[in-house]
Amino acid sequence: MPEGKEFTFEVPEAFDLVRADKAVHHHYPDFTRSQIQRLFEAGLVWLDDEAILKNRKVRVGNSVTFRIPEEQPSDVEPVAIPLDVIYEDEHLIAVNKAPGMVVHPGIGTGRDTLVHALLHHCRNSLSALGGAERPGIVHRLDKETSGVIVAAKSDDAFFGLSRMFAERSLKKEYMALVCGVPNLLSGSIQKPLGRHPVKGKKMAVVDKGRSARTDWVRIEAFERHFALLRLRLHTGRTHQIRVHLANSGHPVLGDRLYGYKPKPLESNPAPRVMLHAERLEFIHPVTGGLLVLEVALPDDFSLLLTEFRQKFPG
Repeated sequence: MPEGKEFTFEVPEAFDLVRADKAVHHHYPDFTRSQIQRLFEAGLVWLDDEAILKNRKVRVGNSVTFRIPEEQPSDVEPVAIPLDVIYEDEHLIAVNKAPGMVVHPGIGTGRDTLVHALLHHCRNSLSALGGAERPGIVHRLDKETSGVIVAAKSDDAFFGLSRMFAERSLKKEYMALVCGVPNLLSGSIQKPLGRHPVKGKKMAVVDKGRSARTDWVRIEAFERHFALLRLRLHTGRTHQIRVHLANSGHPVLGDRLYGYKPKPLESNPAPRVMLHAERLEFIHPVTGGLLVLEVALPDDFSLLLTEFRQKFPG
């Protein structure tokens, strides 16, 4: 197999609801079935922001990406960037990602991504299975989203974590400040997501999209203007929380891509998408112990909450 290359294809109508491994083999018949099998086992086949299992049914229009890892270490240079490390052992590392930090290098990024920082902190000891520019990366957070993110240092951890994300066995909880106040105290949004039919950089609720589920609980309300929600992801679609909330009429503060518009009563408009990955719970892929990783709200999020509590008491 050609090392260090990335392959992407869009699922045609004839392959709607076909197994992912069969779709990959059809589009790249030069790869043997055993080679494709190993890619899935290594968590190197992705849909949106998550690795998938070989038996996942793909849908027409889905973009499937897979990578052939290079044998040599990453060619991304380590950079001394401070990290808020919340857990680390010989197999994995978890950090509290700052808002504004990109997870891995890509078109238009600089030498200030999380990968650059991790390579320096871990002394280049990240699993190379994620590829030359994504060593150790098994999941992602949007640039503006803060909070818990985990990376693999050993290959065993990479395999195990990738499988957990593909099987959705991890518990992921987020905090969000939203426009308006939901009428109910809690609920579940289960609407399929896919690429926006016109604006290709956006995601949207679409009839033939991939299933997506977001549970939410209303933690605090600020009159009828804003609300603080805790959300649990059962799937990991691109922009899932942002699209589900916007579609329900409660876009995340600061999320101009999905409908946020500052109100006159906001003396300081939200500085970013006010979304925070608060908690990640999973079984350690190597030791088998339970890991519960939880981080407090960042300063910009807390300051906005304080302002709302003062303006809208009770």
